[in-house]
Amino acid sequence: MILIKNAVIVNEARKYKGAVLINGDRIAAVYEQEIPEDVLVKSVSVDASGCYLIPGVIDDQVHFREPGLTHKADIHSESRAALAGGLTTFMDMPNTQPQTTTIDALNWKFDRAAATSLINYSFFIGATNSNITELKRVEAQRAAALKVFMGSSTGNMLVDRKSTLERIFGEIDLLIAVHCENEALIKSNTAYYTEQYGQELDISFHSRIRNVEACYTSSSEAVALATRYGSRLHIFHLSTAKELSLFENKPLLEKKITGEVCVHHLWFCDEDYARLGNRIKWNPSIKSREDMLALRASLNSDLLDVVATDHAPHLLAEKTGSLFKAASGGPMVQHSLVAMLELSRAGVFKIEKVVEKMCHAPADLFRIKDRGYIRAGYFADLVLVKPDTPWEVNTGNILYKCAWSPMEGQTFSHQVVQTYINGKLAYDRGVVDESVRGMEIQFREN
Repeated sequence: MILIKNAVIVNEARKYKGAVLINGDRIAAVYEQEIPEDVLVKSVSVDASGCYLIPGVIDDQVHFREPGLTHKADIHSESRAALAGGLTTFMDMPNTQPQTTTIDALNWKFDRAAATSLINYSFFIGATNSNITELKRVEAQRAAALKVFMGSSTGNMLVDRKSTLERIFGEIDLLIAVHCENEALIKSNTAYYTEQYGQELDISFHSRIRNVEACYTSSSEAVALATRYGSRLHIFHLSTAKELSLFENKPLLEKKITGEVCVHHLWFCDEDYARLGNRIKWNPSIKSREDMLALRASLNSDLLDVVATDHAPHLLAEKTGSLFKAASGGPMVQHSLVAMLELSRAGVFKIEKVVEKMCHAPADLFRIKDRGYIRAGYFADLVLVKPDTPWEVNTGNILYKCAWSPMEGQTFSHQVVQTYINGKLAYDRGVVDESVRGMEIQFREN
């Protein structure tokens, strides 16, 4: 048994000094007062004085690039980086090569993760205009959810037929997670700006082409479909203040329509394009400071539900050139938690809110069994974080396979000290235990 003692536990909207006992892969007990003498005698003690102990972060949107794009990243490399960032569970997107649009492709990913992932995992199956029959065969207790690109971000998975969308929302009994950008508006904006300024546009045009209206038009269509058919809908990577009008401010477990915001939309705004250029080119685009501040406020008010990364690594060489040549997306899993804790230190969020939106809420929204909280009987996915320990992101400590980060040069005040995966110490002060393997996460029926 392992006893993590003298920690400041942050869990379920509380912050208190306590201890957690791990027995095998589960949490055996949580102590707020005295620790029984027999526990002290029988356990290996970890003194967590000066550290926060939080549940492991659950990231509901990553692109680990396997299969087919492994020159950028793979399940092992990115789970390793995630481990160093305090993530203990990921859910991977389907736009790989081949795309995860069949059960066979989905099963391949599960097998690959079982062999190589250092943290826990699940995978989305992707919708196309022609795979509705395959989607109906998916077991709701296995796939994390169904991913629908209502705007084409990468690959050719755009679902743009009205009849197909109606069948998906009306017939598929899975959580439907959507990328919302209106393709017609994006094409119209592209034509307008290239006619005015030519084909070699720079990054400053990105948020004008993939603008507020392109996002809102698509998001409002998704909400209308979900409302009409009574579907469970989750909108990924919201980026605009206008879209917030589509959501209800009520407890997460009472919602059928939920929203996610990514760390980069909370951290950056379009003023940062001049400094960072294509390094912060994402789809949906980084937008105005007003949008960023509205997204932050929506988390505090519980209008939005989950914080994720949309971790989407590319080689730096693929991020160069004009707007239409540079790839969209960037790596974030190693730095998402410490970035959110930095915002907490600045007074933007309470640390309890960070834990709620990165740990509890994903577990509740996706109905994940026995994870996301520090509770007796739950899996021991735990993270020790030490505050007031400044460190700078640089190429020497970046673990992504792509070997860069949009956070390079940033000094963070919190440092991930240890990460436990199913009761095993998998990351300890910069050292990764490569023998650890995560588990396939399981989902409740309701």
